[in-house]
Amino acid sequence: MLLDDALRAVEVVRSYGGAIVDVGSGGGSPGIPLAVSLPEREVVLLEAERRKCEFLERWSPPNARVVWGRAEEQELDAFGIAVAKALAQPATALEWCLPLVRPGGVAVLWRGPSADLARVARVAAQLGGGEPEERNGLTVVPKLAPTPAGFPRRPGAAKKRPLA
Repeated sequence: MLLDDALRAVEVVRSYGGAIVDVGSGGGSPGIPLAVSLPEREVVLLEAERRKCEFLERWSPPNARVVWGRAEEQELDAFGIAVAKALAQPATALEWCLPLVRPGGVAVLWRGPSADLARVARVAAQLGGGEPEERNGLTVVPKLAPTPAGFPRRPGAAKKRPLA
């Protein structure tokens, strides 16, 4: 079931170029299934907990690289696609993901049926993103402009004081 859920994003991810970052990779989903399905693409498994990174290093395929760190501390506008599943509320997850995406790329969020797309849209507008769209239970947010000054906020701020 988890594998099928992760693979829902393959076609969306395939339609955009560039490296993929799985923010808050945890147990490796959706990053590892995407890396296996798209062996020609570079996948970065970004995880803040060292213990989880050790697990990811053991099980990641050759085209995946594990990075121990927080999203707020990574290079801005560097990836073609950022994905996140079960990371945080969609608006907060977007604040962590979208700054990592270069203009022309997208952030892809797995979300539940109760997620508020209007909140996601307000956050996207503040971060250089476009209008979110729903695709097969995924929220896809295009990155239209470079990350504005002041973002990302310091570690922990997005969760404590959400933008929307």
